[in-house]
This record gives sequence, C-alpha cells and structure tokens, in this order.
Amino acid sequence: MTPTPKICSAFSPTGKLRASINLGNPILASRTADGAPGGVSVDLAREFARVLGAELELVVFDSAGESVEAVAAEQADFGFFAIDPVRGVDIAFTAPYVLIEGFYLVRDDSPICRNAQVDAAGNRVVVGKGSAYDLFLTRELEQAEIVRSPTSPTVVATFLESGADVAAGVRQQLEADAAQQGGLRLLEQRFMVIQQAMGVPKSRGAEAAAFLAQFVEEMKASGFVAKALARHRIMGASLAPAA
Repeated sequence: MTPTPKICSAFSPTGKLRASINLGNPILASRTADGAPGGVSVDLAREFARVLGAELELVVFDSAGESVEAVAAEQADFGFFAIDPVRGVDIAFTAPYVLIEGFYLVRDDSPICRNAQVDAAGNRVVVGKGSAYDLFLTRELEQAEIVRSPTSPTVVATFLESGADVAAGVRQQLEADAAQQGGLRLLEQRFMVIQQAMGVPKSRGAEAAAFLAQFVEEMKASGFVAKALARHRIMGASLAPAA
C-alpha cells in the first residue's frame, strides 16, 4: 500500500495520526503490565501509522461510547468499533476484521434459561453504556428494561449491585467475571455477533475511507490480524472473512 499525500493529509491533519483506543473491550485492547495500552487494536494502529509514515498518538478511553464520540467529533483520526448503523451516521466503517460473540449472563437460580426469555416485562438487562450491545438491544428488546453501566467491564458489578435480572456483554468478559464471583452462569447461545471494524470520520472523504478499508483487507489476508490474536492469547474471537 502506497498512500498519496492527499491520503496522508486526510488521516493526520494535525501532524499526528490519532488512534482512538477503547479499553472497554478487553479482547481488543487493555493495559499491559507497565500500564501502557496494548492489544490487537494497538498493534493495528501502529501498523497503520507505519504504512502512512506518520507519528502515532494513542487517544485512550474506558468505554466504546467515548471512543466513538472522539472519532465522530474528529478528536481522533480513526478508531476500532463494532459496526452499527447509529455510529455509521458520522463514521465510515471498513469491513470487519474480527468477529466477537455477545452473550447473556444470569444468576444460577434465575428462571431464565433461554435467550427468548430475556425480553419479558419486568426483566432488567444491564449493558455497557454506548457499547455495541447497548445499541443493538435498544433496538431489539421490546419489553425488558435496559440498565446502563458506565463501561462494559463494570456490567457484572452493576448487575449484582442493582439486583438486575440479566447482564449482557462480551462472552470472555462475562465468563471471567462469573468465575471470580461464583453463582452466575451464561445462557447457552449467543444473542449477537459483533463485527469489529476500523472507522474514520466521514468528513475525511471517500478516498480515506477506501484506503482504510483496503488496509483492513491487507491485514486479514497477510495473517497480521490472526497473528495478533494469537500473540495476545485472545480466545473466543475469530478472524473475519475477506470482504
């Protein structure tokens, strides 16, 4: 890939390439032992900066909502998000590079055993504010009430503290929290598959969006994404197929 001066300018108008990193999804980004952000998203950000020949600046957030808002407001130049039509108003998405499963979690003594039982009057479902699950379930649930936790990693804590009926989130995060807390179980089937993609403000133009889309396809085809998932020992997320 050889970026033109126009492409480079579109992605780094401030002189630096600002990547919005969401720590709310531990599958893709988290703090390393020394406190610095690391993970699949950070690896991709660094590689994209190398391709552009730009100096990289990581703009780090604790929630997906904040990360999305930063790119939509052009406080960051690109980011890593689950594809969603609400977010797509201001952000041009690539095809997905990783697929992640969303699951429900309940208490062991809960009468809820199937996904179809979640959307019932009187049920309260906890989601991370502004997360892909929040956006999806806001559209899909007709009877259950949605309770929003500040971030995705705090969903189970909010679920337990509030006495809600269901927690919704990334399978691996819920499994880890359930193992720590005890007395909790995941329902047997996923309720959604999250298509994790890269995105750029639509205001940067169609050429910039197309270049980012090409970058993602190159990263999948070359094995870069698969190697990053293996390097960071990510389980439960799968490489997305070619667009």
